[in-house]
Amino acid sequence: MYYDEQSVAQQVKLGTHRQLVGGMWEQIGALQLAFMKKIGLRPDDLLLDVGCGCLRGGVKFVEYLNRDNYFGIDISQSLLNAGYDQEISANEGLVAKLPRQNLRCVDTFDAASFGKEFDYAIAQSVFTHLTLNSIRQCLENLPRVIKLNGKFCATYFRIADGQPSGLPQQNRFGVVTYGYKDPYHYRVADFQHLIRGLPWAIEDELEWDHPRGQRMLVFSKTDTTI
Repeated sequence: MYYDEQSVAQQVKLGTHRQLVGGMWEQIGALQLAFMKKIGLRPDDLLLDVGCGCLRGGVKFVEYLNRDNYFGIDISQSLLNAGYDQEISANEGLVAKLPRQNLRCVDTFDAASFGKEFDYAIAQSVFTHLTLNSIRQCLENLPRVIKLNGKFCATYFRIADGQPSGLPQQNRFGVVTYGYKDPYHYRVADFQHLIRGLPWAIEDELEWDHPRGQRMLVFSKTDTTI
């Protein structure tokens, strides 16, 4: 669905952009901000929202951060437009804090065109829809724009290390995940493998009260050579 821009654009025209990104608009938006504040996000930090969609978390982050400190990338221009035109523009205070050029449509997780180095990045409900190869591309491109010791937080559906990835899994929230189709599940060991040779360390892996049972990985940038 997310890769079919025509279909996304049709849904946006129907006014269903909030549902398109998973609903639970206020709950998950507030949850993202609370988590990032808990791990150290301050108003004067620069934040990159990876797969920001129509700004479910973005609205909360823009409210909290200083002017011009929030940036977002997404594969869908239609969702970005809906986020700015229908969510940000509804509040004059948010418009004043978020230049429209801080939102960009990219399909390679490349945020270098902003010309910024970010203190934090977050990818909420992104890895849950991606293959390992696409996740690797994300982990390869992001270090170019993250400060040394900066943190990248990404949600995912977890399976135990000893569980076959090919078997569907239903978590306690009722979500069924797969190793071969969306929504995907992964082991922590899969991410440890993906970051080999990259300037990342997995700093933490934890539960964060997500209403669908997604867990949070916290990556820390460890080197500046890439």
